[in-house]
Amino acid sequence: MQRRKFDILFIAVSLLLAFSSFPQTHAAETRFTVVIDAGHGGNDPGAIGRRGKEKNINLSVALKLGRLIRQNCPDTRVVYTRERDVFVPLHRRAEIANDAKADLFISIHTNSVASRNRSVSGTETYTLGLHRTQENLEVAKKENAVILIEDDYKQRYAGFNPNSSESYIIFEFLQDKNMAQSVSFATSVQKCFRNANRTDKGVHQAGFLVLRATSMPSVLIELGYITNPTEEAYLMSEQGSSTLAKSIYRAFLNYKGGKVSSAQLAAEPESMPTPAEEETAAAPQPQAQAVRTQAPPKQDMAAASVAGKPVFKIQILTSDRKLPSRSKLFKGLSPVDSYRENGIIKYTYGADTNYNKILRLKRNKVDSKFKDAFIIAFKDGQKVNINQAIREFKRNR
Repeated sequence: MQRRKFDILFIAVSLLLAFSSFPQTHAAETRFTVVIDAGHGGNDPGAIGRRGKEKNINLSVALKLGRLIRQNCPDTRVVYTRERDVFVPLHRRAEIANDAKADLFISIHTNSVASRNRSVSGTETYTLGLHRTQENLEVAKKENAVILIEDDYKQRYAGFNPNSSESYIIFEFLQDKNMAQSVSFATSVQKCFRNANRTDKGVHQAGFLVLRATSMPSVLIELGYITNPTEEAYLMSEQGSSTLAKSIYRAFLNYKGGKVSSAQLAAEPESMPTPAEEETAAAPQPQAQAVRTQAPPKQDMAAASVAGKPVFKIQILTSDRKLPSRSKLFKGLSPVDSYRENGIIKYTYGADTNYNKILRLKRNKVDSKFKDAFIIAFKDGQKVNINQAIREFKRNR
């Protein structure tokens, strides 16, 4: 009898060991991994306010965001680039995300401006790309300047000088396969910030080194301005940091496809579009499908009827969902057209085969409403390289 018990026990243990050596289940293999990056740290304080330091604000929000995800999303693995006040080089932050095979990378930062502009406030979220405004370039310069305290930064970053505008040319021809997903998440982040009564400064593109080296959808979030005393107090408060973390968490749930409570959904406004995505004019453009939101303006009908000629339009903003034709987010511009590209709906105003007319329209009527607006071109219904379109317009004049 004892021998039989021993045999049964031996078989049971053998089976247990055999099953434990099997590959992980499909559910485990499909776990979602998010890397949360608290910008700056250690001997790199980041932006400095009257009372606080950026590195501490970033870490506080990052840890709270991670706790929310871990507590409520058991199928999600949270990885931090830092969990305490230590310095982590930019290249190492990207390596952590790549090594973790992350599905999403969230870099958290706090903004600042010159002392004479202490009233500036608001949140904004960046994706990787070429800046289209000086303001966006300055934000990238500040965040990239951290590499200067790394001993081997010239070799590590191939001579990149974060303070030189010329260095950012490398981002002009960058093709990011994760752009559509990055913009989608960034759009959701800004929508949730606005829902939390934070000033929305939109979604932008700029050349951030920490995003350049990641191989998954990535964003860099600017929580607010530490140089604004009122906003600094909010950023440093328990309530402020918790509200910001919860906003990013809600955006994470939306992006991942999770469920938000009915009370949260009821409080959320209509889809929050982004200000114009700063596209690079020199990069090759993918084909885009036009989607009309309402009757076209007379100038659009005339332009579209000229086959074989480039039609110039002004892109004003983007959204992950279709907006009503009379949306207040168009700021009074009407009629507005749209087209779909990489899963994102992009809205345009005006259309003409005369580039100079569109340029004057942009300067006289659009720039005051949408500072990041820019001109794009279509030919025979397909989006084309703007520089080539301008050269063709000049040849045909």
